[in-house]
Amino acid sequence: MIVREKPNLFSVFFIFRWKSGAMLERIYPQILLVMILSGLVVLGHRYFPQFVPAVSSAPFALIGIALSIFLGFRNSACYERWWEARKQWGELVIACRTLARQTILLEGRGEGRGERTRAELVHLAISLTYALLMHLRPGGDARRIFAHLPEEARAGIQASRNRPDFILRRIGATLSDARRQGLLSDIEFSIIDGTVNHLASAVASCERILTTPVPFAYTLLLHRTAYVFCFLLPFGFADLIGWLAPFAAGMVAYTFFGLDMLSDELEEPFGELPNDLPIAAIADTIAINLREALGETDLPPLPAPVDFVLM
Repeated sequence: MIVREKPNLFSVFFIFRWKSGAMLERIYPQILLVMILSGLVVLGHRYFPQFVPAVSSAPFALIGIALSIFLGFRNSACYERWWEARKQWGELVIACRTLARQTILLEGRGEGRGERTRAELVHLAISLTYALLMHLRPGGDARRIFAHLPEEARAGIQASRNRPDFILRRIGATLSDARRQGLLSDIEFSIIDGTVNHLASAVASCERILTTPVPFAYTLLLHRTAYVFCFLLPFGFADLIGWLAPFAAGMVAYTFFGLDMLSDELEEPFGELPNDLPIAAIADTIAINLREALGETDLPPLPAPVDFVLM
């Protein structure tokens, strides 16, 4: 996720780097292609009008309006996925902190067993966040999951096809053991189990977003229409504005291709592109918060953006 101050009127025209939030670095080949094609169309219309005739611009206005509406619809749908994913990770933060706070009541019970049970539950919550991170964004360091797991659970999670669900079952089993040992009353067990249900709901919601993309037909139709429109647009501009046609077509291409590229990033909020969610930073923040709740003091600093990007 891009984290930076809003640029002023002067600097807004000089943000070109992809990692700084600009789309220009990724779409400039398409823009250059449209501008070069526009220049060739204008040149052909000037010197070879019999081969490059003038075309009315009225159809382009109607197609442009329709394409803008459809592009806005897809952009809104992709942003809704991004925002829903952010809300679920926010719920995960709330549920993990609530679990750490609720399990304080275990301290002082069972001659040390309560403290050990609380530490195990909180460490399992930390492992859950890292397991969910790697489930949504494969390829990370799995040692962050195992570092907070009990020794006897590590073999099971390596064989599991759904590591977050495995850890949730482990949390449920630990709570059940605490209830059987008399460390928790029925009411206390129900309250903490409700928090675990919130964790499970956030995990399942993230899996739903991951496995249910925007219908491919939307993307295919938009790509085709945007490219055809931008390639044909110079024919409608050549007779009206002459050599300004490449610049006008380039601006239209920048808007359409830029919004299209942004929609592609927002459609997959758990990826590693600059506009994706900083789920790794959120997972690290949860781990630091929960370790502090256990009384640890040797903690790393909170995640900070690098080159304006927080991942």
